Order: sequence, then C-alpha cells, then structure tokens
Amino acid sequence: MEAGAPYAELWMGTHPSGPSQVGASGEPLREHVRRRPTALGARVVERFGDDLPFLFKVLSVRTALSIQAHPDKARAERLHAERPHVYKDANHKPEMALALTDFEALSGFVESGALARALEDTPELKACVGGDAEGIVAQLRGGGGGAAEALREAFGNVMRAEKGLVERLTGELVARLGSQQASGRPLDAKDALVLRLYEQYPGDVGVFAAFFLNYIQLKPGEAIYLDANEPHAYVAGDIVEAMATSDNVVRAGLTPKLRDTDVLCEMLTYNTLKPEILRGEEVRPGIKRYLPPFAEFQVEAIEVAPGASLEIPECPGASILLVQRGGDSTAHSSLGGSAPPSETPISEGGVFFAAANALVTVSNGGGGPLKIFRCCPNDSVFQG
Repeated sequence: MEAGAPYAELWMGTHPSGPSQVGASGEPLREHVRRRPTALGARVVERFGDDLPFLFKVLSVRTALSIQAHPDKARAERLHAERPHVYKDANHKPEMALALTDFEALSGFVESGALARALEDTPELKACVGGDAEGIVAQLRGGGGGAAEALREAFGNVMRAEKGLVERLTGELVARLGSQQASGRPLDAKDALVLRLYEQYPGDVGVFAAFFLNYIQLKPGEAIYLDANEPHAYVAGDIVEAMATSDNVVRAGLTPKLRDTDVLCEMLTYNTLKPEILRGEEVRPGIKRYLPPFAEFQVEAIEVAPGASLEIPECPGASILLVQRGGDSTAHSSLGGSAPPSETPISEGGVFFAAANALVTVSNGGGGPLKIFRCCPNDSVFQG
C-alpha cells in the first residue's frame, strides 16, 4: 500500500483475493492459522474447518456500489464450479455493515404498496416495466402471493430491459425531476437519490432499481445485516464490514463490472422486509456488541478513555482487532498460561490477530480516546 494515498477498501482475513500477512515475517494469515488450529478454537474448527470463518473490512464509499446480492451456500458452490474465474470461492456471504460516518444504503425490497405508488407516480419507471403494468400495480395493491409474483415480474422486466430503452427513460426521468427541482418544488428523498445515482451512472438500469429498494440512512454506531439472496447497494459513507469468508457477488446495475442479471433475478427471495437496524448492546462499560443472526461473525466497538485500561472478554474463536483511533497505547494478551504473555504497542490503523480464548487488555496512554473494533465468531453460538 502507498502511504498517504486514499483507498476504498481494507481487507483483514484469509480470503485469497486479499489475504493478510503476519508481522515482519510476511507469512500469510491463512498459513499461520492452518499451522495453529488451536488458535481458531475447537468448536469453530469443528464447524468451519481450519480457516478463519469471517472476513473483516473497512469500506469508504464515495460512488455508489453495485446493485447486488450474495448467493446462498448451495448456489455459491454451483456458481464456483461452473465459473471459478468469476465466482472465486464456494462459500456464502452473509454480511453486516457498521457505520463509522453517516451512511446510506439501498437494502431489501420496499413493501408492495410503496412500489405500487412509485409505479403510479413515476411514468418512466412504469414504462420500463412494460407489459401489463396496470395489472402489476393491482397485484401489488392486493398483497399476498400475487404481490410477490408482481414484484418478481416488475423487477425482472426492468433489470432485463433493453439498454437503449433504459437510457431514454432514465434520461426523461432525470429531466422531469430536474425541472421540478428548478421550479422550486422539493423532491422526496428517493427522487433526490435517483438524481445522484444518474449523475454517477448515467443511463444505468440501477437508477430504476433504486425505486424497488428501501433507502436506509444510518448514523455512526448503527448497523444493518444482510442475509443471502437479498438485494442491496451501498451508496455513500464509511463502514466497518464483517462477512463470511467469501468474495461472491452477483451484480446487475450501477457498475462497470460483470453483470449477471439473470442469475440475480432468479436467486432473490423477493421478501419485502425493511432491514433491522442494530445499535449494539453494551456488554460491559466501553464495549458494545453487534450480534447478527450468523454463526461466522460478530463485531464489538471498544472505547477506552485516556489513562484507562480495559479487559476485552475472551472469545471462543480467533479475533481480528482494528485500531480506528488512538496512539501511545498497548495491548497485553495471554492464553491462561499455555503461552507466555505478550505486550504490543498499538496505534491508529493497526490490525492485530488474537487467538481463541486469549485474554486481551488494552491500555490507553494517549491524550484522546482509544477506539478499537473487534471481529470474531458469533459468541452466542460458540460460547459454552
């Protein structure tokens, strides 16, 4: 990495697309844990094998990321077998995004009534749906299984629409919204977002896809989690992100990368639930835990006041710790006598690996707060 240069992503883990290395030796973390299976924790190894089950990231989103979803385990295995050059591994990829700044995302399908209103209020979108658009609106308003089928049909029609038609209709939409804005009539939040997306990706079908998805705005310290086969796009802001160890992404809009539209449209659940926002649970003073419904990972936000020390609870699996803020501090770790204790200087930007069941104490010797994020396997699954 080039010092002082901006980067959009930081990967921390063992995935071959961006593997971490250990210390000055440069040993890949994957090899490090393979030679030390006890470092992963016995119950974690029993369930996931001799690899770290999670991948930890920092993302800085300035331009919207693609309309995408991640396959479930069975589909990931099939896609990897069929096209290993595109789908790099055979794992699923549930994930959680924890906001460091104000953060915007599109996530999950809007409820049926909201989509019906969008079709009625947005003639360009309705024209892109094509076919029996009026019948689709009626089905959406009727609810139940008919609404789910109408959503599937409408989304599929739009995402598969001919490129020239999408370019013409999105251009007409943006011209109309721009005229409305110029006349002094305010735009609602989704319409304003559509203008921003079009500016970044002119004529892209992802501009229309935004009408189908919930627009989520997180404050720092809030998080959302995403299961397999659910559509989403990260729009703007900085996050720490935890996921299963996978890089499988099926894309279909807002991207110059490969689009796999038919696979995306076929794999989605077409559920219309708004994502749950997690605000963390304080497990002890200075430690807030974010616990998604996935065995592979959880995230803790840790803050230590100047001059104070804090003991981080043991985890039954290996951990990765990221120092977001702080300097002139130390971390002391021990494994209950099975290995000599160690003390390590820590500073902003540092990333550390801790073995399963390690007792880690951090001490803040700086003038400001010490802030750390820890990712480890889901404590509620593997504890005990």
